[in-house]
Amino acid sequence: MSGFESFNTEFFQTSYSIDEQAQPYEYGGSPYGRQYGGYEYSQQSGFVPPEMMQQQPYTGQIYQPTQTYTSTSAQSFYGSNFEDEPPLLEELGINFEHIWQKTLTVLHPLKVADGSIMNETDLAGPMVFCLAFGVTLLLAGKIQFGYVYGISAIGCVGMFCLLNLMSMTGVSFGCVASVLGYCLLPMILLSTFAIVFSLQGVMGIIFTAGIIGWCSFSASKIFISALAMEGQQLLVAYPCALLYGVFALISVF
Repeated sequence: MSGFESFNTEFFQTSYSIDEQAQPYEYGGSPYGRQYGGYEYSQQSGFVPPEMMQQQPYTGQIYQPTQTYTSTSAQSFYGSNFEDEPPLLEELGINFEHIWQKTLTVLHPLKVADGSIMNETDLAGPMVFCLAFGVTLLLAGKIQFGYVYGISAIGCVGMFCLLNLMSMTGVSFGCVASVLGYCLLPMILLSTFAIVFSLQGVMGIIFTAGIIGWCSFSASKIFISALAMEGQQLLVAYPCALLYGVFALISVF
């Protein structure tokens, strides 16, 4: 044990003495004392603004907070004027003036069609006319909604292929569907008469033939004016007559 104690004494020999702990040290001009592991710091007071020393009275009102920011309107935030935006119907491509002009063109077969208006892809009017045709058939006791939309789709595909082969400029599928749908309007008149009268007699057949000619003539006139196909109206009217003849058969029988 004496050897071990002498070894420890030799191992921990140093020039450091405990008396140095009581000497004060200065860091940053502020002396502090360190005695036996304890530290004593002298508090240095900093600069305090005079406005923080005095409590400011509250000048606002209860339940009415003071507005500290300037509110910006939605117009200045988004950077656009809502009044200059186009109407919703115009963004959807629904123009009631053009719909009315197309309807008058169909109802008046001798009226010259405006090719710029007829070349538009407008499906709002055709959808309404197809629905009205199905409703009139329903009132006559014929539930044929599926046949109406199915025959319309097949007829539009056939006329689309035929007109693209015949015309030099070509035509879109939406334009074909729009024209054929608008020219279905006289067929609604036929199905309306079928609610009250029977069309299976001689007068009914003559009236049905007149309606088919009306629809096909109006459709061919619009296609000729929109696609600049002068001299080919009879060639376009024949497949249109076949299509509207199927609708006439649904209305009569």
